[in-house]
Amino acid sequence: ISPVPPYSREQPIFTTRAHVFQIDPSTKKNWVPASKQAVTVSYFYDSTRNSYRIISVDGAKVIINSTITPNMTFTKTSQKFGQWADSRANTVFGLGFPSEQQLTKFAEKFQEVKEAAKLARDRSQEKIETSSNHSQESGRETPSSTRASSVNGTDDEKASHGGPAETHLKSENDKLKIALAQSSSNVKKWETELQTLRESNARLTTALQESAASIEHWKKQFSACKEENDQLRSKIEELEEQCNEINKEKERNAQLSRRLQELETELQDKELELEELRKQGEIIPQLMSECESVSEQLQAAEEKNKDLEEKVRTLRTEVEESKHRQTNLKTELKNFLDVLDGKIDELHDFRQGLSKLGVDN
Repeated sequence: ISPVPPYSREQPIFTTRAHVFQIDPSTKKNWVPASKQAVTVSYFYDSTRNSYRIISVDGAKVIINSTITPNMTFTKTSQKFGQWADSRANTVFGLGFPSEQQLTKFAEKFQEVKEAAKLARDRSQEKIETSSNHSQESGRETPSSTRASSVNGTDDEKASHGGPAETHLKSENDKLKIALAQSSSNVKKWETELQTLRESNARLTTALQESAASIEHWKKQFSACKEENDQLRSKIEELEEQCNEINKEKERNAQLSRRLQELETELQDKELELEELRKQGEIIPQLMSECESVSEQLQAAEEKNKDLEEKVRTLRTEVEESKHRQTNLKTELKNFLDVLDGKIDELHDFRQGLSKLGVDN
């Protein structure tokens, strides 16, 4: 429901946008957001009532409907935030502006509207006092005229001339009494409203003091949060450095794991080689026995060689004696000797290899 019906004579005289807050009714210290985003806040002037209001609507919800009185005060609590108290609404409104210039314009307009409301109130009081004075003067004049007529006139004159005049004066006197009673009731109402305004002003002063104390408290909380934020940032930087060290350590561990796998593979290969060497070591005694048998055979062959050499010498003697008969035999014998020398060399080399193998083992 809009607070300004279309048929109303209220017209906007100043409009701006701001975030709207209300004081927490339970604590009277914390601010409660009345709008989720910046909304339109306008000053309205009612020409019929000669009054001013601050009105703000968020969608279909009226979040500000505050009639400005001369006792209200708009206070700047920061560069972009201001507040005022409304005793009729029993709350404190706060506005957060995008810039300091908008806050200054709103505060200046508030002061202008406040002065206009004060001037309108003074004029209405003057009218009430004037009407009250006229009523009192009329009330004082009526008895004197009646007294004059009763003193100067006779009973016949009173009967002939005083009847209609007295009735008129009585009716006027009744009207004046009603006006005087209304003015008295208005005075009482103004006194009651003045007392209410004084009490609300005292409450607002207390609320402002509490607000100032809460501001100091929030400033301290902000400083503490800022220090804690700085500490957390330094801690985050330390943790990031530790994370970097941990990542480097993980890379080193991965490299070590790969190296360990390579070493395990090499160890397996070495174990296979060792197993083969063990098997070969088991074959060595057999090879040594074979080597001994070959050595015996070599010795036997050497002895045979000696015998053959003796036979060769004998044959040579026989050959020299019978050159003509053994020419072919000599050639065959020479070939046989060449082959035998090769075999002897091979046996000699084989013997040296076996001896070297035995020494190495």
